[in-house]
Amino acid sequence: MNDVSPSPRRRAYLRRRARQARVIRVWQAALLLALFGLWELSTRLGWSDGFLISSPSRIAATVARLWSDGQLWRHIGTSVLETVIGFTAGTALGTAAAVCMWWSESLSRVLDPYLVVLNALPKTALGPIFIVWMGAGTGAIVTMTLAISLIVTILNMYQGFETTDSEKLRLMRSLGAGKGQMLRLLVFPANCATLLATLKVNVGLSWVGVIMGEFLVSRAGLGYLIVYGSQVFNMDLVMASVLILAAAAVVMYRLVLRAEKYLNHLLGVMQ
Repeated sequence: MNDVSPSPRRRAYLRRRARQARVIRVWQAALLLALFGLWELSTRLGWSDGFLISSPSRIAATVARLWSDGQLWRHIGTSVLETVIGFTAGTALGTAAAVCMWWSESLSRVLDPYLVVLNALPKTALGPIFIVWMGAGTGAIVTMTLAISLIVTILNMYQGFETTDSEKLRLMRSLGAGKGQMLRLLVFPANCATLLATLKVNVGLSWVGVIMGEFLVSRAGLGYLIVYGSQVFNMDLVMASVLILAAAAVVMYRLVLRAEKYLNHLLGVMQ
């Protein structure tokens, strides 16, 4: 049997890369701890007003209170559920619309100016309309989230479909392949990277849609906590909600990165 183990030079390179990654993670953690430490120190020494910017210790106490009251996971779960629904629906519907536009050149020419206008239009301006249409509840929030991610997905995926290697398409067409075969065997596989990049963008956009929707109409969620905290001048609650929101967005983004890594590994095995 052939020896497939890496060469000594390759092993040394992998060890060096692993060591560099560990050093970077240590520095990242140290920087975060230093920022929180400076933040706490500035409020304790009176360099900054803890009432206006809160402090890590007061934020931790607020999170603990929300936990003990049983409210923490209800608010996190509400926002996460709305984000996942809007993120998934926007990506799926946007990809389907992009496929339809690639399939029919006439349809793409008809829809192109409308997509440009919708992409330029601030989606938050449509919030009151969504509330009237969908009611003051989760439906309006999810619809706003979907509207934000939908247009971006359509434009990105359609652009990717249109830039697929024309020589390969011409070759498949000369061999008698239909549009369905070209889409399944060439166009869509060639744009997996585009889809994954769109997913990364949609994570942030979906959270923007959810939080803006919860600002307008909500009785639960991280956006609701931020608005409520600002109304009663409870900056501890506002800052705690913002940090929880940041952590939830990072977790969701990391899940997308894991999916990307798994898909790239799968494609490598298939090849």
